[in-house]
Amino acid sequence: MWAREQCERGRTMEELKNTIWDLPTPAVTVDLDIAERNVKKMAQEAVQHGLAHRPHIKTHRSGYFAQMQIKAGCTGITAAKLGEAEVMADDGINDIFIAYPIIGEDKLERLVKLHRRVKVSTIVNSVEGARGLSRAFDAAGRTIQVLIEIDGGLNRGGVKPEAAFKFAEAIRDLPGIAIVGLMYYGGLIYNSHNIDEVEEYTRRERDCLVQTASQLRDHGFCMDVLSAGSSYSGKRPEFLEGITEIRSGHYIFNDCGQLDIHLAEPEDCALTVITTVVSKPDTHVVICDVGTKSLTSDACHYRKGYGYVIGHPDMEIYALNEEHAFLRCEEENPLQIGDKIQIIPNHACVVTNLAEKVYGMRNGVFERVITVDAKGKSV
Repeated sequence: MWAREQCERGRTMEELKNTIWDLPTPAVTVDLDIAERNVKKMAQEAVQHGLAHRPHIKTHRSGYFAQMQIKAGCTGITAAKLGEAEVMADDGINDIFIAYPIIGEDKLERLVKLHRRVKVSTIVNSVEGARGLSRAFDAAGRTIQVLIEIDGGLNRGGVKPEAAFKFAEAIRDLPGIAIVGLMYYGGLIYNSHNIDEVEEYTRRERDCLVQTASQLRDHGFCMDVLSAGSSYSGKRPEFLEGITEIRSGHYIFNDCGQLDIHLAEPEDCALTVITTVVSKPDTHVVICDVGTKSLTSDACHYRKGYGYVIGHPDMEIYALNEEHAFLRCEEENPLQIGDKIQIIPNHACVVTNLAEKVYGMRNGVFERVITVDAKGKSV
């Protein structure tokens, strides 16, 4: 159906080869023009407000996209896990922040090895964790820079702001580690209903970091790095002045979470999943060849279903099996068996970890295969 329509618009079948609709489905695609635009915009706006940008690579898990971000002016990258950081070092990234506690002798040994290869820093949020880093790096004759993780409301490991000074004092004299600042992740911002709430959460994370850092500076602590800025708050850098860097991640692709509160529009969403209609059990429902193994079962706070169907905004992906997606319309469903559609996923970060490769496209035409280098590197 699509090919016929395009031919009617004057494009030959030869010209249609290697387009987004020729890909074997399900296929994860990235519009490279949109991704590059998103990367440049975030980096430029950060600089305008005195912020460095150290993007989180858990969204794309790819050396190709990490290098795109560095070339756009980002100062380094953020990784969630040590395995991701090791892969990024292999791909030529030489300034890596691991925003996750490194616990266990095996991981400490790997971190020391990585520290010998590239500039790497990490977080501390427990005395036990800080002591482990201290033992490993002191024994190696090295010192690693660390940020104290401050709880941003999720209660998932950060030190409470009011307890930050006491914690810093407890680890102050440990050899092998150097406290250089604070890290904050304001995950509650993703509960925002609208942009006004996003801006309120953004002010909150700035104020928390700035005030906590001021208290610690008064007691002689180095607070050179104040790291915050999610993909939501990073889009409001005017409310983050006073911190030093942001760590936005899925801004590079955007997804339904961003669409819901108008931090992005469909034309800002670089990552999509292409799928084929394989069955039509009744006039309202079609079934496509994509499921939880390719699209993710993550839900959005304020959106029904499992993604946004481009060109069919009223169509709901109301259920997923491992290999099937169920789509319905209130009126008769216009899709037929064999048709292909393009879906913006609810959560782009999960989709890349489900794929070994993504297809890089420009103007709907295939340009390159991009390997998801850190797929599964969660150890």
